[in-house]
Amino acid sequence: MRNVATKLALLLGTGLLALAMAAQSTSAGKSDAGKSADTQAEKPAAQASEGSDYVIGADDTLHISVWKETDLTETLPVRPDGKISMPLLGDVVAAGMSPTELGNSIMEKLKKYIADPRVTVVVTAMASRRIFVTGEVTHTGAMPLLPHMTMLQALSAAGFTQFANTKGIYLLRTEGGKQVKLSFNYKEVVKGLHPEANIELKPGDTVVVP
Repeated sequence: MRNVATKLALLLGTGLLALAMAAQSTSAGKSDAGKSADTQAEKPAAQASEGSDYVIGADDTLHISVWKETDLTETLPVRPDGKISMPLLGDVVAAGMSPTELGNSIMEKLKKYIADPRVTVVVTAMASRRIFVTGEVTHTGAMPLLPHMTMLQALSAAGFTQFANTKGIYLLRTEGGKQVKLSFNYKEVVKGLHPEANIELKPGDTVVVP
């Protein structure tokens, strides 16, 4: 009987030990999974911050929000000199910065007046990034410059009149203080010829359709 009791005790102890080890393994797995989930949750936030690469320019409109400070939260235009005017701070340079960089700059300046300021900058109107299309087009004048917009895309948005000379289109661009003229033969480019002529446009470019 003693031998049977001893064997039962050993079996019971082994079983309890196995259960304890399994529970510990499961707990460790959950902990590792939680850490992995936390790491994955942090990545999108970092990517979102890095992806904010728009460069603010003159004539843009910015919405600046200061958390819990309604008197400092407002929508402001960027003046031709590249600055905005804010309560407490006066003139603040905005042009040449990304929204994130400007938010950080304002936050640092506000620390003299507010404890732990939190600032968010949103570009509500991108007027600084625009091109101009003129001549024999359906929609003449200023046009928002979309990311990586090309000559073909701009002309497609503008449309041609029946009198357009699509072989004589040209682009006017200012480089180094001088105006440069670049020819663009629409008919050849749409046929797949000279794809290098379908260049990416820059702010301030003027497309002329004679």
